[in-house]
Amino acid sequence: MIASAWSIALVGMEGTLVEVEAAISPGLPRTVLVGLPDAALHEARDRCRAALTAVGLGWPSELLTINLTPASLPKAGTHYDLAIAAAVLAAARQVPRQVAQKNVLMGEVGLDGRVRRVRGILPGLLAARQAGWTSAIVPLAQVGEARLVDGLEVHGVATLEDLVEVLHGREPLGAEAAPKPESEPSDDAAAVDLSDLLGQPEARWAAEVAAAGGHHMFLHGPPGVGKTMLAMRLPGLLPDLTLAEALEASAIHSLAGEDLNDGLIRRPPFSSPHHNATMAAMVGGGSRLARPGAISLAHRGVLFLDEAPELSPQVMEALRTPMEAGYVSIARSHGVVRFPSQFQLVMAANPCPCGFSGVSGAQCRCAPNAIRRYNARLSGPMLDRIDIHQHMTTVSRVLAKADSTVESTAVVAVRVAEARERSQARLQGTGWRRNAEIPGHIARAGVPDRGLALVEQQVLKGHMSTRGVDKVARLARTLADLAGRGKVSVDDVVAGMVLNQDEWMVAA
Repeated sequence: MIASAWSIALVGMEGTLVEVEAAISPGLPRTVLVGLPDAALHEARDRCRAALTAVGLGWPSELLTINLTPASLPKAGTHYDLAIAAAVLAAARQVPRQVAQKNVLMGEVGLDGRVRRVRGILPGLLAARQAGWTSAIVPLAQVGEARLVDGLEVHGVATLEDLVEVLHGREPLGAEAAPKPESEPSDDAAAVDLSDLLGQPEARWAAEVAAAGGHHMFLHGPPGVGKTMLAMRLPGLLPDLTLAEALEASAIHSLAGEDLNDGLIRRPPFSSPHHNATMAAMVGGGSRLARPGAISLAHRGVLFLDEAPELSPQVMEALRTPMEAGYVSIARSHGVVRFPSQFQLVMAANPCPCGFSGVSGAQCRCAPNAIRRYNARLSGPMLDRIDIHQHMTTVSRVLAKADSTVESTAVVAVRVAEARERSQARLQGTGWRRNAEIPGHIARAGVPDRGLALVEQQVLKGHMSTRGVDKVARLARTLADLAGRGKVSVDDVVAGMVLNQDEWMVAA
């Protein structure tokens, strides 16, 4: 007897339907699994045999051949277990073959017959729905995540006995858990407010401009001035993700193994890898098929690199291409994986290893060569891709209390949302969403000639690169949107030059 079931092969964000065929034929008791499985998938035959035997369903006592089609596609992971068990049961005539063929199955089985959670439920079922499938069987613990896919009937199974009942068209033996409602905004998010940062009006203004236009930002200054505090409050200024953006971001986090039963990720994510992160941790990696890294987990959100000069130079330089292309490609022996990585980069750095070079009233303990080496760890081409360079200085408690311009996150977020609406209305139909994504020639076209002349003077003096002209033009466009003006003024260009000035490199 030959029967089949269906599952999904995930290569990065892309899913491909895989037919799991099971054939029982005369011969010595043996199980053969073919179709380019990895080590975890190759062990599925032993897991499924033990699981089916444990619940009293039995395993064929003849020659059993399991084929994963298309055979030329590498397959990895344990989520094929449920489809293998369904195909074997159908081949042994313990469940209807037609029902097994009408469902996409994803789930790992334990030796006692329980069905366990797996990675990538959301992107896998999105691919199945796009291919025309309307029914899926997943672990009971991930029903909420699976039901985020519209137009798909989802069945949750806790054990293999539940699988048999579902394949017979009956209700599972265990009560099916209802999906959890979408989570409400947490109190922790409300507790992190921009008004906590006192005495830094220029830095708060720079963060507002960065949020309105999606610009990358570099914060530099001595320890304790609020660099990390400001970066952590930037996501609160950004608007909610659209449905398409939420599905894309949630699919990446599903591949990383995060729990999405509470609903889609509606707020821009915040990723903050440690400064000793490896290349694989930052851009993604894996032995055969890569998994998303920190920059992909920050997709549609903020990537914060604290103590940026402490990161490996190779890791820092690996960010240059994703910053411009919007995705990261990882080549492995069995193919190339592409993850979207449209993030907003925020870097923070001290002026020297000890942090007190040039600080009034403090004594720097670093040798001049050590300061130069420290500053040189961030290359010129990398810094040239940053739109906003904001120097933050130490502020006394008296000056902080006298700062009467402090606004809450909610107040600033309203202005940011209005500016985003203006830019999106202007960019509608172009494929660009934020001013930071506009090509240079388009951004320069809206800048008055007098403003371009001021910027070109800085280029001729060597204070700015040619790319800097485009950055100032994009910043001027964002400043005009924040002010509610339809055209860029010379004042917007001058303010953009102030935001783009690299005081940190000048001091170095």
